[in-house]
Amino acid sequence: MARTQLQHAKSGKITAAMRRVAERENRKPEFVRKQVADGQAVIPNNNAHESLDPMIIGKEFSTKVNANIGNSDTTSTLQGELQKLHTAVHYGADTVMDLSTGDDLDEIREANVEHSPVPIGTVPIYEAIKQAESPADITHELLLDIIEKQAEQGVDYMTIHAGVLMEHLPLTDGRKTGIVSRGGSILAQWIEENGMQNPLYTKFEEICDIFAEHDVTFSLGDGFRPGCLADASDEAQFAELETLGELTRTAWEHGVQVMVEGPGHVPMDEIEDNVERQQEVCDGAPFYVLGPLVTDVAPGYDHITSAIGATEAARAGAAMLCYVTPKEHLGLPDKDDVRDGLAAYRIAAHAADVATGLPGARDWDDALSEARYEFDWRRQFELALDSERAQAYHDQTLPGDNYKDARFCSMCGVEFCSMRIDQDARNADGEMSAIDDETDLSVSVAADVNLPPVGTHDTSRIPEKIEIDGVTFTPESHADD
Repeated sequence: MARTQLQHAKSGKITAAMRRVAERENRKPEFVRKQVADGQAVIPNNNAHESLDPMIIGKEFSTKVNANIGNSDTTSTLQGELQKLHTAVHYGADTVMDLSTGDDLDEIREANVEHSPVPIGTVPIYEAIKQAESPADITHELLLDIIEKQAEQGVDYMTIHAGVLMEHLPLTDGRKTGIVSRGGSILAQWIEENGMQNPLYTKFEEICDIFAEHDVTFSLGDGFRPGCLADASDEAQFAELETLGELTRTAWEHGVQVMVEGPGHVPMDEIEDNVERQQEVCDGAPFYVLGPLVTDVAPGYDHITSAIGATEAARAGAAMLCYVTPKEHLGLPDKDDVRDGLAAYRIAAHAADVATGLPGARDWDDALSEARYEFDWRRQFELALDSERAQAYHDQTLPGDNYKDARFCSMCGVEFCSMRIDQDARNADGEMSAIDDETDLSVSVAADVNLPPVGTHDTSRIPEKIEIDGVTFTPESHADD
């Protein structure tokens, strides 16, 4: 059986994936190896994912962002899903989760793995409910078969809701929004109707064996995560967390990498305590958080309510942020929602890296600020997190090439541009010195995700063309339609 990244790390071996990660993070390979060996970081890297450009998730590294995509019973096609995948990677997703619940699940999953340079995650319980007539009809054998199949298909990490236990279900009774996790609600119904313990819990060691064979990483799901501020930090959430701590240690004993998923809706003042509790209970395993959303009042803008919480969580030690799009709670995201969600979360992740003093993280900010002060509009666009949108907004009012050298924009105009006024004052004979700063990003020690452009991955092993139903297309051509 092939050894996992964790097993290699514990044996003292630095793998090719660890060396690639060290290169992307500007860290020493030995530091990467030790972080993985200690369970403080994970490199999701299924042996069968040939197109993968390895990355790392851990609080000592740059904050990562996951993008959720996937179809539903009523919406999206394989071509649409591949377009969303490309959009996610193009705008800086470090991992992508395929949460499809509609048709053609195997075809979509295999296509995502084949065409993704970033790790692909899944939630196997979704496919189980598709195959069974009802949640109660899901069998232990069906779950294990699906998990093994997805591992063989090349999935790099899977959300396994093994912490939803029979004895903890009553703790959710007094909640305002009950169980909001799809996986958690399915398993709760299974437990209630069968009168048995969670099959993902009872079969956890067998799942570990499957994961160890293929080097799949656990993303231990938070099936009791709070779905509103009123339910945050309650007994149900923390009872599950204690179980996830136990499961983390069990997975490590089997040589399997682990990250732990965190709460969805949490008031701002409780976020730091939530992160610190997870780190203590789960022995420092990487924390992967959804948001958290810091208020419940903004449907249509939950990419903002959650990005606020995401920055705070990452500053406190969360290692990866699961993005939220403007469609959260309202509908299935399309590729434009993917773009907006990723922009919000790349900002959140970068802001946290700057705040925690990650080496080189602020160099990007400094370089863009210098270009802004010098009215180097082309350089500003080049450095912007979303270059296309930055230029499009500028060109809505000042589209001509002559305005790319102008010392003003349409917000203040010629007479009231503060930077032009400041420059003129400094260039005149006076007491203020001229500003002459230049940040050279080519020598920055920042990790790849904290340098422009976002979405920089090695895509050399990905097919350039995709054929679906006899039609050949290039997903790049659809990213900005």
